[in-house]
Amino acid sequence: AVVSTQSTGATGSEDNSCKIWDLRQHKSIYNIPAHSNMVTYCKFAGTSTNSMLLTASYDKTAKVWSHKGWMPLKNLTGHDNKVMCVDCSWEKKYIVTASYDRTFKLWSSKGFTG
Repeated sequence: AVVSTQSTGATGSEDNSCKIWDLRQHKSIYNIPAHSNMVTYCKFAGTSTNSMLLTASYDKTAKVWSHKGWMPLKNLTGHDNKVMCVDCSWEKKYIVTASYDRTFKLWSSKGFTG
């Protein structure tokens, strides 16, 4: 995932974390202890000045993180199997998750967008 400024990236990992990267300096600048199992997907949503980070995991959850300080805004629970993908509508009103439980869920982001 890359923020629209093209200077920050995020990667998910088998160590249950999400790493934030400075793409100009080619180095990790922050490590988010994001989930209790492997992080399968990371996605930035919004603009570079008003964005949030979305993560999905084998722990059956997706999470929404603030861009400033990488604080958790919301834990999206309800799937019965690992969550493989998470995305956000362009206006950040909705978040969608897809899982190995053969379902997708549509979430309203009202009240917790970054």
